[in-house]
Amino acid sequence: MPRHMVHRAALSEVFLTDAQALGGDRFLVAAQWPRDHALYYPDGDGLTDPLLFAETIRQSMVYLAHAYYDVPLTHHFIGSDFHFEITDPEMFRVTDVPLQPVLEARWTELDSRPPNRISLRVDVELTIAGRVCGRGSISAIAVDGKRYGILRRRGAAPAAGAQALMAQQGTRIPAACVGRLREKDCVLERVGSSDWQIRASVGHAVLFDHPTDHVPMMVMLEGFRQLGHLLSRMSSVYTEAGVSGFLTSVSIDCVAFAELDAPIRLNVHEGYEPASRGGAGELRVDAVQSGRGVATAAMMWAALPVAQPEGVA
Repeated sequence: MPRHMVHRAALSEVFLTDAQALGGDRFLVAAQWPRDHALYYPDGDGLTDPLLFAETIRQSMVYLAHAYYDVPLTHHFIGSDFHFEITDPEMFRVTDVPLQPVLEARWTELDSRPPNRISLRVDVELTIAGRVCGRGSISAIAVDGKRYGILRRRGAAPAAGAQALMAQQGTRIPAACVGRLREKDCVLERVGSSDWQIRASVGHAVLFDHPTDHVPMMVMLEGFRQLGHLLSRMSSVYTEAGVSGFLTSVSIDCVAFAELDAPIRLNVHEGYEPASRGGAGELRVDAVQSGRGVATAAMMWAALPVAQPEGVA
């Protein structure tokens, strides 16, 4: 797919390969997931990063809007809610060839005022190698530059002063503790003894593929995922041999723009219980910036048995 049709600057960040209209606002969208990637690489058990599924949903929404619904390329997309669920994690296992997922997508137009404002929702069913293994959805509005400017001015948080920023400095979590290989890929900081916050570098080539005036939804999702990985691995279940954590579902509600000039505090809801062996644990998190809520997330983390190499009992 042309990179401008999915709002990506780097060719390496385009995962869609084809799309076909089925009629009745239904489509098939094909993709190819890399066997390795600078950020979205397989976990230690050889399972594809779930956020590749998330990014494929986002790219599908943007492509369908431009290719089939005449949304101008100059429009801005503002996501309001996002969800995915992986029902068969084993289908995410990396093989000797790249996985080629197919999304069966359904487009729903909501409260729109075309051509300057289009409100939409895309629901998808994920198939890999002919087997259904997940589902997801994304809701957004696409607006022209004038309306985007109005929304940004109306929804912007007060700028953080230098003194406030200094007070919010945290300690970067080691990359290995949040499931990352490189220190620059960690967006999570510890504040005090038990609080966390997102602080991402706008120079990151994947998280900030192109210039933006706010923190993108995929960056928020990466922060949520890193916190979930950190808290899950603290459980005694994950210290057992033959068990690894895998993110099986995420639901995000975005209620305000997250600004680039201040960290985003992550508050974990009380009652979080890590997954038991073979089960799943739910983690709910609120994201707060400059004293106001910007997003909420609910994640399910499964404690999966690690696949044994052939010939090993």
